[in-house]
Amino acid sequence: MKHSAGVLVHRLGAEGAPEVLLAHPGGPFWARKDDGAWSVPKGEFDPAAEGPAAAAAREFEEELGSPPPTGPWHDLGTVAQSRAKYVTAFAVRGDFDPATLRSNDAEIVWPPRSGRTMVVPEIDRVAWFDLETARRKILVGQVPLLDAFARLSARSFDSSPVRDDQAAP
Repeated sequence: MKHSAGVLVHRLGAEGAPEVLLAHPGGPFWARKDDGAWSVPKGEFDPAAEGPAAAAAREFEEELGSPPPTGPWHDLGTVAQSRAKYVTAFAVRGDFDPATLRSNDAEIVWPPRSGRTMVVPEIDRVAWFDLETARRKILVGQVPLLDAFARLSARSFDSSPVRDDQAAP
């Protein structure tokens, strides 16, 4: 089973409602996909070697090109994104200008099983979405993370932040 960890950055939008930052994967497979294709910025980690908060911080910086916001991190839990992957996410208030995205690159085989490789950005764009739109945009396996964020947001983040002892920020 694969494990990924990510950071769900949130802010208050112009209308005072929460907005979340989601990432769209790069490459030809995802190029024409929109609804159901976006994700919490995240990446894989080995739970035996690294804590999920530290991995989430590392992956955020690798995939977006800047460190995650500082401030209290709130554990949104771990969900089964698919039968082959678990995703752990943390919410943190902050801001990110999508124009500053500098994603790392990945080498992929394309078309599948062709033996030809190409280099693509892991993330081709990021955007801010209100929660209703985010539920439509995000991968279906990550919707429970938005639900956890909505419950936390409804409590105005009065609960104590939760971070593992290896958190980077």
